[in-house]
Amino acid sequence: MIPVLAVVKKELGSVLRERTIIISILIQLFIASFSSALLLGMLSLYDPDTIMKSGGVNIKIGMVGESDNPLQSFLVERGIQIASYGSLNDAETALYQGKVNAIFVVPQDTRNGAEVKLYLPGSDTASILIRMVIQEPLKQYENYLRAQAGIEVRYTDLNGKPTTSFEFVYSVLIPMLMFFPAFVAGSMVIDSLTEEVENYTLQTLLSAPLSINGIISAKIIAAIILAVFQCIAWLTLLRLNRIDIQNLGWIFLLAVTVAGITSTAAATAATLLRDRERSQFVYSLLLLAAVAISTLLDLSPIKTLSRLAIGDYYTSGWNVAVFAIFLAVLWLFLLRISRRLVI
Repeated sequence: MIPVLAVVKKELGSVLRERTIIISILIQLFIASFSSALLLGMLSLYDPDTIMKSGGVNIKIGMVGESDNPLQSFLVERGIQIASYGSLNDAETALYQGKVNAIFVVPQDTRNGAEVKLYLPGSDTASILIRMVIQEPLKQYENYLRAQAGIEVRYTDLNGKPTTSFEFVYSVLIPMLMFFPAFVAGSMVIDSLTEEVENYTLQTLLSAPLSINGIISAKIIAAIILAVFQCIAWLTLLRLNRIDIQNLGWIFLLAVTVAGITSTAAATAATLLRDRERSQFVYSLLLLAAVAISTLLDLSPIKTLSRLAIGDYYTSGWNVAVFAIFLAVLWLFLLRISRRLVI
């Protein structure tokens, strides 16, 4: 047992000399530390309405028409600033001078319907952003006109954050932070094992009271320990960023189990190929294939972790146990072929 611990200590110490691993950990640290700001920034790429709700972007629209028209009220409720103008020429002058971002022309008589005209800036990016932000106020105005015409439409008012942010946090951000240490752990095991083979130091380790299974196990344990510390740190930072996560214990165990699976799979590839470049290539391909296939299955690590994080009633420790069983089978297979590493 003492020789195994010595190898584990040696592997953890070597992490400080691996720039690639240190950089990957720092990237994860940045993501976890600033997850709230990152959430807003990345959501804005495909959901600009999130900026209005979370970031308070200043959009100013020139309004030509009655100053008390309902559309103006809906736009103000959305957080959009309004500037009233007596004529379209005055509003266009303000648009060209950059005083407003867009122009609405609303007719005074809306009894027979209303043809609202919208003038947008020349920039495609700004135009897309404005169009997406004003969608909801225009829908509200449309419903108002229906009500004025005697057409009753009922909607349920749902409060809370946009569904996009919910999906991003629990389907992308949390799984990425919890599983990325597992991916790094597998790469670390391959580098460590193939380095021993290529530098002919594996025989030196075998001269100590340590078997080949003990050497491989020690390197896998070291990689898993590194993943454990990362997962604890990321979960802590996510909670500090006020991201509500359910079933922390099961999520942690699932992340550690996946780290064990990737480390064992990486050790298997290194044992069979005994070459760093080929092992890393095969490991990367298997990892991509596993992620792609798992998205098609109902029982996958990503879906299981997401459901645990939101507190899904039908997801529990039994789902984690399935991956633990798979890890045990993979571990036994590795022990059966471990002698190939020294042949």
